Amino acid sequence: MTSTSETPLKRTPLHAAHLRAGARMVPFGGWDMPVQYAGVKAEHDAVRTRAGVFDVSHMGEFRVQGPDAEAFLQRVTTNDVMKLKPGRAQYNWLPNEAGGLVDDIYVYRVNDAEFLLVVNASNIGKDWAHLQQHREGFDVQLSDESDRWGLLAVQGPEAEALLQPHTDVDLGAKKKNAYFPARLLGFDVWLARTGYTGEDGFEVFVQADEAEALWDRLLALGLTPAGLGARDTLRLEAGFPLYGHEFADDLHPLASTYTWVVKDKEHVGRAGMQAAPPVKLIGLALERVPVREGYPVLLNGERVGQVTSGTSSPTLGHPIAMALVQSDAAQADAYEVEVRGKAHPARRVELPFYKRA
Repeated sequence: MTSTSETPLKRTPLHAAHLRAGARMVPFGGWDMPVQYAGVKAEHDAVRTRAGVFDVSHMGEFRVQGPDAEAFLQRVTTNDVMKLKPGRAQYNWLPNEAGGLVDDIYVYRVNDAEFLLVVNASNIGKDWAHLQQHREGFDVQLSDESDRWGLLAVQGPEAEALLQPHTDVDLGAKKKNAYFPARLLGFDVWLARTGYTGEDGFEVFVQADEAEALWDRLLALGLTPAGLGARDTLRLEAGFPLYGHEFADDLHPLASTYTWVVKDKEHVGRAGMQAAPPVKLIGLALERVPVREGYPVLLNGERVGQVTSGTSSPTLGHPIAMALVQSDAAQADAYEVEVRGKAHPARRVELPFYKRA
């Protein structure tokens, strides 16, 4: 299977396991990835009500080490890395000089002078070049460990109960954003109480050559394999932005609801973020017609923005969308979304659409 440019698609360490499970494979960011197994709704519901497992091994991992590791990351990110204690993880942004985003990332602190960054798969090369560009003057070593790790996401309300009998760590004592080494099902792994579904769960870092064996053992516990389709519907219900949709190099990130990620400190993108964003991210709920990225958003018959992500919500039972609209039009209660030349009513709702009880 090749992409439209005829460049061979990359494969995660679990590619053979996905084929054995009958997954429907699709190109995604240069990778051959499973979009679904039994079906998007079944996989979505499994994560919302029990637990599922995703292959996210396509994500990139960078190791940052050295006496100036903290100072370097403090400079190239918007969140306050100095407040991150060893054994903790933090959602963060890599800004560019113009105030857009190179990427949104997760930062994991191993110790005082060592961090692990997890970056979006399609941005690995760009992020690496950006970090190299800004390392001058810092006593820091960077290493790309993307090929070293398999990364599995165990997500759902039963995730802790399913994993606990098979690990040597008291998972109940680990709070959100904890990051720690463990033995899991006979494997040496790192666990992080993080995820991208709006549910509780753990992301599991395992050596790439052990990922398939661990995956098989997780499925044997009763975890449901879930693909990109369910990952997208789950993250959209939870109001999580996706790079390339709600974030981009040329899009003011403060248009999103994640203004808390930018702290009052010196960073690469500080000057570029001083201007107020010309657009705002809003949530929309529709009655029947699902909408997709790029569909026009109308207010009083005039186009004021466009959909960035949309789906039919399995949990809520109706279509939902996130949209970027002009800032001066972002407080209306009712809009319309144009679908194939016809306008369909949409009401503004607060994000997230779904929040775990």
